[in-house]
Amino acid sequence: MGTVVSRLRAATLSLALLTPAGMARAQDAAYPQAHNGDGAVTNGYALSRWAEDWTEKADPAKRDDPLDRLKYIPLDDDGDIYLTLSGELRLRVNQTTNPNLREAEAQRQDINRVVGGADLHIGTHLRFYGEIAHGGISGRNLGVPAATLRNDVVIQQSFVEARTDIGEFDVGVRYGRQEFTDGPNLLASQRDNNTIRYTMNGWRFYARGSKLRFGAFDFRPTAYGDLGTGDDVDDPARRFSGATVGVMLPRTFLGNSNLAFDTFLWRRHNDVGAWGGRIGPATRWYLGGWLRGDVGRVNLDWSVNRQWGYYMTQDISAWQAFIAQTYRLGKSKTAPRVGVHFDYASGGGGYGNGKLRNAYSPFGNNIYYSYQLYLTPSNLRAVTPNVSFSPVKDVRVLAEYEFAWRDNVHDAVYRANGQPFAGTQNGTARKIAELARLQAVWTITPRLSFTGRYEHLKAGAALTDAGYKSSDFLAGWLSFRF
Repeated sequence: MGTVVSRLRAATLSLALLTPAGMARAQDAAYPQAHNGDGAVTNGYALSRWAEDWTEKADPAKRDDPLDRLKYIPLDDDGDIYLTLSGELRLRVNQTTNPNLREAEAQRQDINRVVGGADLHIGTHLRFYGEIAHGGISGRNLGVPAATLRNDVVIQQSFVEARTDIGEFDVGVRYGRQEFTDGPNLLASQRDNNTIRYTMNGWRFYARGSKLRFGAFDFRPTAYGDLGTGDDVDDPARRFSGATVGVMLPRTFLGNSNLAFDTFLWRRHNDVGAWGGRIGPATRWYLGGWLRGDVGRVNLDWSVNRQWGYYMTQDISAWQAFIAQTYRLGKSKTAPRVGVHFDYASGGGGYGNGKLRNAYSPFGNNIYYSYQLYLTPSNLRAVTPNVSFSPVKDVRVLAEYEFAWRDNVHDAVYRANGQPFAGTQNGTARKIAELARLQAVWTITPRLSFTGRYEHLKAGAALTDAGYKSSDFLAGWLSFRF
């Protein structure tokens, strides 16, 4: 397997098995794309660029500008073999006061991302996809930037995929380096907050009908170096495997609804797990359910998972529950929404000899809790009311206020990398923080957008008793995609 993967990485193109819209396969029989495990597509664009379908650009009448020609480049007379090019340029500035929640000079990060991708379709059954990326960073008080923030060039994705139809099912397998997001966002995400995206190496199988789908995978994460493409390797210490079964529920379920339900069983092994200052092997199993979609004007995103296994000599017994819902105040899709999310992640045992009750997310979206990455769903209880609205056309604003507490006061407060805030395990206070967050996204054109974010973290006694401070975070970035 290692030899084949290394050859795939040496290329900037990869093969994939997606049937383009309007070609051989009837799209009304496909599993809804928003729930099929590849991620949502908005205005033609997706976070994982291979999830996009630009076959409509084969028609010159549907090309709006010269860049549209890059979305469908026929390589034979019939148009069965074609190439889609994609790219992104992102310029971003972050400003953080009291970095690491210690009283210190503010940190400023000036970050740039450049990504180029190529998607080669050979008929309806074979596809190569490849993506290269560059990440740059400068600023003040940076410390030592991680390879996901500063990297001259990486082969970010490179996979081959083949597909076919078996009855009403679209069946395929993808092999190589790829993004994986087939699960709740707080467990598995692209981590777009990074400059270089989080990717996995291995295989993923899928079978999708109109109402039922099945998926299975076996991956090792990418361990990025920062010296070029040659030092980006499969992480030998970690392995992530599992399976998912999904079903589209009847429209009459809970009234007029459009709901998907997934159940998943995952296994994550780590030779260098770390809790309580100790490092050793850990195997953690996840059994969970995920309900999401719309019921009238209510949008639901509910997931619960049970975790078990072992860490060194400790048995693991943990839970997570993420219960988010919003209500649309008008008939329009852009009408204001009000909502609240309740989040629970068990804690305890990280500094003891009994069962390890700290929940852990494989590679979830931590900015959901803190833009500064100072919280993660381990030993955490959180309640977050929120409202989103469009003050003017093409601008969407989200405002949230979060209250966060420890589940177990005898365990530490944990940050996004899974590491504890040193000394917090010695306190007895439960309250971690209150966080006020504001985000505005201005879609200037379908390709060009500007995002602004602000957060104030007011440290609670669980942090201040250990000497930690409050912090402000301000960021803005301009993103251009084609």
